[in-house]
Amino acid sequence: MERAEYLEAIKQRMPEKRYIHTLGVMETAIKLARKYGEDVKAAETAAILHDIAKYADEQWMIQIVQEHGLDKQLVNWGPEILHGPVGAWIAEHEFNINNEDILNSIRFHTTGRPGMSKLEKIIFIADMIEPNRKFDGVEKLRNNAEIDLEKAMRSCIWHSIQFLVNTKQKIYPLSIECYNDLIDLD
Repeated sequence: MERAEYLEAIKQRMPEKRYIHTLGVMETAIKLARKYGEDVKAAETAAILHDIAKYADEQWMIQIVQEHGLDKQLVNWGPEILHGPVGAWIAEHEFNINNEDILNSIRFHTTGRPGMSKLEKIIFIADMIEPNRKFDGVEKLRNNAEIDLEKAMRSCIWHSIQFLVNTKQKIYPLSIECYNDLIDLD
């Protein structure tokens, strides 16, 4: 599929505001891919599909987890965490994506994980810093992305964890492992 076909397919699965976010993630991912020597087409595809399950019914996502061999612990984390792995499942089974790096970029775009590939980091960062994001500290994250991919990833996962702590939300274990892995690389 080409960009226009992917965009048409996802547009009907999300509200206009999320579609605009997705376009911003796509543009940012393409820019970062060019800057850091990653496959631009892979970045584009992963960015377009990253939130394909964001507005899927939670019970349906739980059913996908239970019936298709996804990590059973996912059902305890709600749609914020579910939509990444289920989105990767949709990309593979509905869109015939078989590039594991693209699938992992979709799967872990919210949580991160230890040992992330360059493409996974690009999608994680692009999701957080795309031009429509407006939160305290986003400009610093954008500046870090212009300087160094690793620094940007560390600052993005740190920002994400700080937000969860400050809002008294549970932190998905892979996010903590991602942070620890990135600190070890420092």
